[in-house]
Amino acid sequence: MHIEISIRRQTLTLSDDSGQVLRCYPVSTAKNGPGEVSGSFCTPRGRHLIRAKIGTGEAVNTVFSARRPTGEIYGKELAERFPQRDWILTRILWLSGCEPGRNRLGRVDTMRRYVYIHGSPDTTPMGCPGSIGCIRMRNADIVELFDLVPPYTPVDILED
Repeated sequence: MHIEISIRRQTLTLSDDSGQVLRCYPVSTAKNGPGEVSGSFCTPRGRHLIRAKIGTGEAVNTVFSARRPTGEIYGKELAERFPQRDWILTRILWLSGCEPGRNRLGRVDTMRRYVYIHGSPDTTPMGCPGSIGCIRMRNADIVELFDLVPPYTPVDILED
């Protein structure tokens, strides 16, 4: 398995080991564009891997904070009460950079920046940049992807 995320096209493509495309999903990467520096709120580029899968068995729209379920289920009431909240929902694929000096270690460490592939409210636009660094997906899409990929699946994030 291999994941390729295109920042330009705002897509996530899952391929098997022979390169055959299995799935292609619309995503939303950082509204600040690509970049690796901590605090930039940009989506990091380069080779990564899925370091941890979080949320197995949780309900769709489960709200996460600091990678833990909060006990909340996202809905209209929560959205109205917290309109500025950056919602991390349903499942989390926590990314770790593989390229020291580019996206690993020091001020460019993807994992220490808490960059994830994660679910979002179904009203969140996909196909256009809008996140604060993570890769947002529709809830049904992240559930499907989560179930298909094992830990340590390679993830290439390309600016192209």
